[in-house]
Amino acid sequence: MVMDKIWLGIGFFAQAIFASRFIVQWIASERAKESVVPVSFWFLSLFGGILLFMYALWRRDPVFVLGQGTGIFIYSRNLYLIYRKKKMEGVK
Repeated sequence: MVMDKIWLGIGFFAQAIFASRFIVQWIASERAKESVVPVSFWFLSLFGGILLFMYALWRRDPVFVLGQGTGIFIYSRNLYLIYRKKKMEGVK
């Protein structure tokens, strides 16, 4: 019973982190006066996605597990590409 409430809290917290990425992206775009995707968007996606993935595992929801598991790969890959580009630009 207590674990159910803890996991429910984790689920809500994870969803809040995951949803906040859109606010961050919106604010960055408004400041730039064009559509931009800041690095923080990908970090919020990754951390929120990992927590939601854990929550989905606890719930034993295969649809949710597949969706978040796929997202985690995509968010990680985007961060890798961003930092690889920054590293390559620093070498020049």
